[in-house]
Amino acid sequence: MGHSDPHAVHAELNDGLLAAQAVVSPKYLYDALGSKLFEAICELPEYYPTRTEAAIMERHLADIARTAGHGVTLIDLGAGNCAKAARLFPALQPLQYVPVDISVDFLRDAVSRLRQQVPHIKMVGIGMDFSASLDLPDAVKHERRLFFYPGSSIGNFAPEQAATLLRRIRDACGPDGGLLIGVDLLKDRQTLDAAYDDALGVTAAFNLNLLRHLNCLVGADFDLRDWRHRGYFNEACGRVEMHLEARREAHVSWRGGRRRFLPGERIHTESSYKYTRHGFLQLLERSGFGRTQTWTDERGWFMVCHARVQ
Repeated sequence: MGHSDPHAVHAELNDGLLAAQAVVSPKYLYDALGSKLFEAICELPEYYPTRTEAAIMERHLADIARTAGHGVTLIDLGAGNCAKAARLFPALQPLQYVPVDISVDFLRDAVSRLRQQVPHIKMVGIGMDFSASLDLPDAVKHERRLFFYPGSSIGNFAPEQAATLLRRIRDACGPDGGLLIGVDLLKDRQTLDAAYDDALGVTAAFNLNLLRHLNCLVGADFDLRDWRHRGYFNEACGRVEMHLEARREAHVSWRGGRRRFLPGERIHTESSYKYTRHGFLQLLERSGFGRTQTWTDERGWFMVCHARVQ
């Protein structure tokens, strides 16, 4: 398992913190503690995406397997604890499982546990920022690649950025590959606001942990007590936004930079774009995918889609 280039990480974070509208990529939410906090978020009653997607997968698993095929090379993007992909193993019967995640230590532990449970499946864990590159090692089989991108994580990218990532996935698929992806669909504001700002405050802890992670990554001196979580649906942009908002004036330093944040000033930490079915299928088509099959829940809140390379 590899690690991100620390110089590139520092440059990216420095540029984001010094931007007119401070911004940090949501990938930095997922250090080891952040990954565990996100696991807790997925258990919250307000956070519908995980259980809705899981219900779709369970209900339609046989059809999904017939569509995607058996004996694939299953490449799991943003694998986390690998649980979502593991539920597909009995139906897909992958010849090789390739979990990819930016949180290397968390992924290593997850793969170690999974190898004990299913020792007959070959596994190649990869620590990688796949939003920047999908240059997979030679140990990953080229035949019948099925990229698995669940959880509507594609929504973390603005539509044009999402198209760029999808084209990268298409190119890595090979001629006989495909993509199995989860997509959160547009719905009412009340449901979306609650999902990203839960009553128990777990999402707030998840977001605030980003500052602790930045302190480790770039030697910053963020004081978490100076900040609060904000999460809400921005209807004009068609996305949920997460921010960290300064409670009071805060002077923050890090290696090579410093900034004064005024009360109410924000750091944008995540966007989660919501799609219509038609809008997302158009995005797939623009990105070089075709022959799509979709499955949704009864309320039409979430969609699972399989697409083949055109």
